[in-house]
Amino acid sequence: MPTNVIMPALEMAQETGKVLRWLKSPGDTVRKGEPILEIETDKVTVEIESPASGVLGNVTAQEGDVVPVGQTIAVIAAPSEMRVPEPEPAVMSVRHAGAAATPAPPAAVKASPLARKIAEQHGVDLSQIKTPSGRIEKADVLAHVESLKAPAAAANGAARLTAASPKARRLAAERGLDITSLHGSGPSGAILTADIPEPTLPSPAAGRGRGGGEPGGVSTVWRIMAERMTQSWTTAPHFYLVREVNASRLISWRDRAKKQIPGITYTDLLVKLVAAAIAQHPRVNVSWKDGTIIQHAEINIGLAVAIEEGLVVPVIHRADTLNLAEIAARRGDLANRAQGGKLRPADIQGGGFTISNLGMYGVDAFNAIVNPPQAAILAVGRIADRVLATNGQPTVQPTMVLTLSCDHRALDGARGAQFLGVLAELIEEPLSLLVS
Repeated sequence: MPTNVIMPALEMAQETGKVLRWLKSPGDTVRKGEPILEIETDKVTVEIESPASGVLGNVTAQEGDVVPVGQTIAVIAAPSEMRVPEPEPAVMSVRHAGAAATPAPPAAVKASPLARKIAEQHGVDLSQIKTPSGRIEKADVLAHVESLKAPAAAANGAARLTAASPKARRLAAERGLDITSLHGSGPSGAILTADIPEPTLPSPAAGRGRGGGEPGGVSTVWRIMAERMTQSWTTAPHFYLVREVNASRLISWRDRAKKQIPGITYTDLLVKLVAAAIAQHPRVNVSWKDGTIIQHAEINIGLAVAIEEGLVVPVIHRADTLNLAEIAARRGDLANRAQGGKLRPADIQGGGFTISNLGMYGVDAFNAIVNPPQAAILAVGRIADRVLATNGQPTVQPTMVLTLSCDHRALDGARGAQFLGVLAELIEEPLSLLVS
């Protein structure tokens, strides 16, 4: 029985997803769990896996399309179940008996459904369009249509129109390029999206920041991140709880753990401790949704990870059930795939609480913006020697500053303070959690 491929809902607030790239073409055989396309959500770019084994077909969403969550965008079926249009018998026209041979039937040409529709609207014979991949997309048809118009314009004395797809023209305009100076790789030399050079990024000496300083240098992930953080900052009433904790035993714990778990980080230890603190105070493990507080049954902890395109928050699921080695392995895997743009839908779903650690950058303390729709995020500063009072005497001890940002709609100060107090105690006395 055919299985639908739908636009998934990867988070509570998601309404649409954008198709970035099909990794498989219609007619390709795919295996269950094999990546078949990339989509872009409000938070991250992810690969969507095939829900079944079979043949990919009935693709209705093309690259660049924004699709509502839950809408079917393709079908996976057995070869015998895939509907393929029956080729029509070749018929010679009496009025054009001397014309060229009858065009190949539509089913014989490998083209997307949208490309076929546009070709039909413009009376284009798809068999006359050749592409490097052998598959005809919408841009190829549009480029072919424009290439047919160009000679006519020149014959009438008009300025020759450079053949290019609409998307290529838009990209060229955005990047300040003269499209007439570019060389096209499409049909009849038409300029396609791949022919538009990438913008030259400014050097660090020119003051370039992450994401670039000009509209062309801001990625979609960065733009959406900015929109979501603006929404959170302007709609969620933030308040902050700050606590300085002694990190002496945390340092000793990591030193011992490194002998058994190479590459373990303070973030791994904090995930373990935060999960234990949430288990004691589950009221912080909530989300604010449509005027309702939603309690999460599982302790799933998100980790803020900075990538070149912006900020993503992959999730360590059921962190309270994992030992240190498992947490370190999952954190490392998620971070590597986030940097490589290979996160899966499950990697960013279900987060109930987020940790943002900037200690490795030398930051003493900071206030993080709540990651909607979650109710709290923990900002972690660096471990540094500071003067503390010990038995009435000043001593130098390694400490770290924790800042808990809360959405007051879902979490009040007393509950937040109780959670932060338990977490501080666990950091200063983590011996009860030394589980390898």
